[in-house]
Amino acid sequence: MLIDWEPKISKRRSKYNIKFARLFSAMKHRIAIIDLGTNTFHLLIAEGDRSGYNIIYRDRLAVKIGMGGINDGIITESGFHRALLAMQSFKNAIDQHSVTETYAFGTSALRNARNGQEIADRIEAVTAIKVNIIPGEQEAHYIYLGVRAALGLAHDRNLIVDIGGGSVEFIIADHDNVFWKQSFEIGAQRLLEKYQNHDPIFPEEVDALYKHFEESLGPLFEIMQKHQPDILVGSSGTFDTLSDIFCITHDIHKSPDDSETPLTIEGFYEIYKDLVTKDRDQRMQIPGMIEMRVDMIVVACVLIKFLLERHTFNRIRVSTYSLKEGVLAYLSDQLKTDRG
Repeated sequence: MLIDWEPKISKRRSKYNIKFARLFSAMKHRIAIIDLGTNTFHLLIAEGDRSGYNIIYRDRLAVKIGMGGINDGIITESGFHRALLAMQSFKNAIDQHSVTETYAFGTSALRNARNGQEIADRIEAVTAIKVNIIPGEQEAHYIYLGVRAALGLAHDRNLIVDIGGGSVEFIIADHDNVFWKQSFEIGAQRLLEKYQNHDPIFPEEVDALYKHFEESLGPLFEIMQKHQPDILVGSSGTFDTLSDIFCITHDIHKSPDDSETPLTIEGFYEIYKDLVTKDRDQRMQIPGMIEMRVDMIVVACVLIKFLLERHTFNRIRVSTYSLKEGVLAYLSDQLKTDRG
């Protein structure tokens, strides 16, 4: 954490102190980063000075912008309405924190919808926040930077997995190198609407998901065979909730500020067995479950189980950092570079 060394200036301050305060004010600024995900919108506000950025505020809202239209390539009017309400809430927080620059990124739902740019333009017209719709490869790169900031990654070969509502990003990397990255449009909202018609999920629906993964993830299998990643790294989202459930079950304390949280392969399998036998109401009773994850977590966990069975991993790590922290890491590096 950065030390706040802002001087306390009395009413009887000298000209020197006034000049120093103005210089400090010019050096220090606040930025906001918004991730407009298919399921959840995230806001991060950080304060920057010559040492880098310090996160001072976070918020997240379940928006489900892709619900009801994602597999048809459209954002519904109700999806837009939920998105606009979330962005207006974020705009209020941004104004309250005197933010000077805002960076907003649209991902899978917006980039694949026929009306995605129109939705982004309508959001900007109301909130004055410009939404940049980014390609999957750029999304994957920011996720990598966020995970690296959280975990370090060292020299191990890691398969980083970020399960969003619209897409899933896979990155094979260590601390110094990204060996491969790709975004696949197999996110949890897409899978939920296309494959899970019963709750609890039917075994035949799990089989259909497995078949879909086999057909969709050929490039991933080839690259894993080449690079042989040892560690499965889950980035935020579903993995956060799995870690919450795991920690409560095993009486493990974790802090909201932790950049890495506990989860084991054995612990995942225990949770998975419980999730696939329960309906929505029963899943909500699981300690650690949250409303914004309860619907999509089953299909997301089927994907995780598929990966664990398709390739041998030594362990799972969970990064609480993802795209928005990756953008922050990138901007922090730029800040340090610019200021020499």
